[in-house]
Amino acid sequence: MSDEWKTVDDFAKGIDGNRLPATSSLAGAKWTLRHDDGETTELSFVDAGSVHWSTGDAHGTDRYEAVEGAPGTLFVDRTFTSRPRQAEVHVVDLATRRVLTVESTIAEENTPGVPQVSQRFRPGVLDLGDGVEPSGEAPAESRDLIGFRALYRYSPNHLYEHVYLSSTRYAWQCLVGEQRGHGDVDLATAWKIAENRYVFTFREFRIAVATTWLYDLDALRTTGAFFGLSGSGEVRNAPGGAFIIPLGRVSYPDDQPV
Repeated sequence: MSDEWKTVDDFAKGIDGNRLPATSSLAGAKWTLRHDDGETTELSFVDAGSVHWSTGDAHGTDRYEAVEGAPGTLFVDRTFTSRPRQAEVHVVDLATRRVLTVESTIAEENTPGVPQVSQRFRPGVLDLGDGVEPSGEAPAESRDLIGFRALYRYSPNHLYEHVYLSSTRYAWQCLVGEQRGHGDVDLATAWKIAENRYVFTFREFRIAVATTWLYDLDALRTTGAFFGLSGSGEVRNAPGGAFIIPLGRVSYPDDQPV
């Protein structure tokens, strides 16, 4: 075990070993994302890896990757040439037309005690121009994961344990991999998007990295991405994916809210 704290470049190598494959199903599709905050994003998918986009007066053509992280639910990861320190993930339920956008931003300066990568959560709806209205419950912050404990097998060389402590904190430790022996408690947020499907994110204190994950608890699979800075200060967006191995769950007393 090394005492040196690892960066994204160190621990992310091969962490996509158990990731579900990307899909080209969006090539040629046109989406309108109408967020609850009033902002609208138009997406025109050119092919399997590039998309024309416009939000207000801003527009461009940039990369994306789409993965069907759960049946009928897409994890769409986008980065931007014009603003490299920002990334967006859209988790879209095609059946209900519900959307959650997670916007991650790397601050220019590192403030002690504050994660350098912040995140903003923007629920909304998918408009395909066919008159179909959204159905089901809208995405909402959730406490469902509190007390859950599990192993996450990202590859034969990456095994982590997670314990979900509260609505704002989770604990992790690396059992196999470059970070073996390391662990921490970091800021976390969970949103429920459908039955047994969650968007889970965390923002680390020690290094400049945040993640966005789609959890499919029926299949016990995760699909996600790490967004942050390398040891040399370069922006990195690293894909990941894991099998979930549940270890159990604890319930806190009603008079001890977490």
